[in-house]
Amino acid sequence: MASSLVDTLTASGGGEQAGWLNDLVEQLWPNICVAGAKIAKDVVEPILDSTLPGPLSNLRFVKLDFGHIPLRFSNIDVHKTTTQGIKLDMNVSWEGVCDIELDGTSVPKIGIEKVHLKGRLSILLCPLTNIIPLIGAAQVSFINPPSLKLDFTDAANIADCFLIEKTVRNTILGIVSGMAVLPNRFLVKLDSNNDYFKTYQPHLGTLRLTIERATGISAPKKKSGASRLLAKIIKDVPDCYVKVNVGAEEEWRTSVQKNNQEPVWNESHDFLVSDFEQGIALDIQDDDLAGDDDIGLGHTTIKDVLLNGGSKELTLTHQGEHTDAKLIVHAKFYHFVAETSALATERSASQPADQICGLATILVASALGLSGQPKELNPSVQITVGDKKFQTATKTYTPGTDIFNPSFDQAFQIPLTADMINNPPNFRIALMNKTTESGSAEVSFQDVISAPGLVKEDSFDVGGGATVRAQIFVHGLELAE
Repeated sequence: MASSLVDTLTASGGGEQAGWLNDLVEQLWPNICVAGAKIAKDVVEPILDSTLPGPLSNLRFVKLDFGHIPLRFSNIDVHKTTTQGIKLDMNVSWEGVCDIELDGTSVPKIGIEKVHLKGRLSILLCPLTNIIPLIGAAQVSFINPPSLKLDFTDAANIADCFLIEKTVRNTILGIVSGMAVLPNRFLVKLDSNNDYFKTYQPHLGTLRLTIERATGISAPKKKSGASRLLAKIIKDVPDCYVKVNVGAEEEWRTSVQKNNQEPVWNESHDFLVSDFEQGIALDIQDDDLAGDDDIGLGHTTIKDVLLNGGSKELTLTHQGEHTDAKLIVHAKFYHFVAETSALATERSASQPADQICGLATILVASALGLSGQPKELNPSVQITVGDKKFQTATKTYTPGTDIFNPSFDQAFQIPLTADMINNPPNFRIALMNKTTESGSAEVSFQDVISAPGLVKEDSFDVGGGATVRAQIFVHGLELAE
């Protein structure tokens, strides 16, 4: 591995103490609590309604007091980004003593008295400007999904160890991942005139991760007496597969290797990389009709694998204890480059159909020139690329907002395969009002890759006097040497 990638992976401003930041947060904590409660009501509550199952779906916050103990920060690393912004990485922990209550019509009132949160936070300050406040926007994200534990009160005590704790915690973690775990970032504009096209931070590249093989695998211990008895009569050899998670990207699974304690996969998958500190979580499971069983967990980071020469042998744990099982993985990193020659168009017989050969990114900044009655407008922008559809958040009129020229500031990525590049789809940009399409514009793939720097930026006419300000750009891949 050449020094250029090593230099990038080892670059750091050094860990700094965070005393000044903790003092500042402590002074601001009452204000942070008010702002946090508003976000929970406005953003989190509607998501709870759509994601919590059954009778829990009608839970609403009736009390939101985050208590007197503030978040604590440590080990701050400050450095510049490749896009001339400033990046601050820091550990965050919160041992919150709270008074939070959720109530619904079908379940008893649920109280949360303590929150235990830990993670590594990344704050991007960009673009940098020569006008006060010097920074256009801040983007906040967890590099990896944080750990979260909730202590319940009242009727929920009986369920602390199973249904409610698991369901509510997983739902909250899902919301956090969708909003603020890489590649997702929570955007806060510091300058109202901030240009989203200059604020957006592109992915660093792709990681081609290969799951080679596992050794020392043993069948999981059976929980029930009947299962243990059956295991004595019939030799239980596991049917292994691996679940792989990188940040908030979609989970990938290998194939199942039947009746094998030394399974070999040699299967690869591509993951988009936003930060080299992103973790790679690997979970070997035993495929079982009665419910899949855990065999072993392994964890590393993108940085660790690449600095180890692109290979890593991981010792697996089970229920927190080390096992004799090991998993061998390999990785290659590819930079994104704005060159058509880097867009691979041929696929070998051994190449997976979903292997990434390039990346298309659509940035939706705003819509302009909408018409109608303010309270009847609920605009959003829908992007269609082939069979893939994406949609921005829907805007709602409130006093003081310009519903006729709404800002969206959202990005969507479409990994490009060889088949897609050979038969490229158009990019369709549609302006929506609730569920009704108001008008649309189409941009061909050829128009994008023919544009300077493979970037097509415009206020696209979607009809009725309205336009959508968007940017579409395409990158190819180049192996990092």
